[in-house]
Amino acid sequence: MKVGTFAAPVLLLVSAASNSSRPRLSDPRFASILLLVAYIAHQFEEHWIDVLGNQYAFHGYVNALVRGAIGSDDLSVAPLTPMSIFVINTSLVWLVGVIAILRARTHWFPVFTMAAIALVNGATHIIGSIVTFAYNPGLLTSVLLFLPLPIGFYRKVLGENPALKWPVIASLIWAALAHVLMVGGMLAANLFGVIPEPVYFVALVVWSLLPLGLFRRVYKNDAA
Repeated sequence: MKVGTFAAPVLLLVSAASNSSRPRLSDPRFASILLLVAYIAHQFEEHWIDVLGNQYAFHGYVNALVRGAIGSDDLSVAPLTPMSIFVINTSLVWLVGVIAILRARTHWFPVFTMAAIALVNGATHIIGSIVTFAYNPGLLTSVLLFLPLPIGFYRKVLGENPALKWPVIASLIWAALAHVLMVGGMLAANLFGVIPEPVYFVALVVWSLLPLGLFRRVYKNDAA
């Protein structure tokens, strides 16, 4: 997340330099870069310094949540490991985001999945906060970035081409299942020990690559 924080200005400069016309949220490449930068800000809040000034807060927050759910006071119960955090973010965020940026001109579905992963992730933070009546690391950026940006992008795209409705819905399903895989695989590998952690990591990478093979002809000029 620290490398990403310093990479964010570079991504924005590259985006500004590569857009000959005025950047618009409906531009898939610009939207992909903007969404990745938003996710970098989200990672900063989760894994560097949160709103309360805590560092690496999401790691402790999730593990405490799991211990509370199973009724354990054992601090060694920590299924969200630093390596899990690294692989989750490099696969479901950075890999998905880079694919979206690279494919944006000819294949829109990866861009939709980048928007969806942000939207679904933001929704989990917001719902979690409502249920617990408490702040969680990542909540602020979820409200400020993960709701308006993906929703704005989807509205712009669907407003210009309603035929893209089903790929958008499919991207949301993909993102929801990504979160099921992320949490379920983490618990299966690091809490219950039913699968090796490397298998979990490979599954995350494979799921992140899946959008490359779906809706390959879905882009603005060939939506039908």
